Amino acid sequence: MFAVEVRDHVMIAHSFKGELFGPAQALHGATFVVDAAFLASELDNNGVVIDIGRAHEALKEVLRPLNYQNLDELPQFKGINTTTEFLTKHIYDHLAAAAKADRLGRAGSELDAIRITISESHVARAWYEAPVG
Repeated sequence: MFAVEVRDHVMIAHSFKGELFGPAQALHGATFVVDAAFLASELDNNGVVIDIGRAHEALKEVLRPLNYQNLDELPQFKGINTTTEFLTKHIYDHLAAAAKADRLGRAGSELDAIRITISESHVARAWYEAPVG
């Protein structure tokens, strides 16, 4: 399996509902490092998985509306615990849509999967991976 991975970061604030979250129930900030990996079993005719520049732009486009925002105040997240796991799927959905729209320099149907990893710190991260199809 071949992979191309691009990275960016986002600075957010949010809080969580539920006793499970202890002190994270209060408003707190985070800087997340976001890695988006695009996987294909074969290289295309150009010898690539996807265009790295287009992939990086697509990732930036997904993160831009979240950066420097209190996620609790964004309408699309109303009533949702915006956990790291939740955010991996949110980002995946947008990048999978970009792939299906053939915006990454290769037909999205030729990609096997996309994996989104969010690192909360140097010791904790979460990821979501699914087929593009």
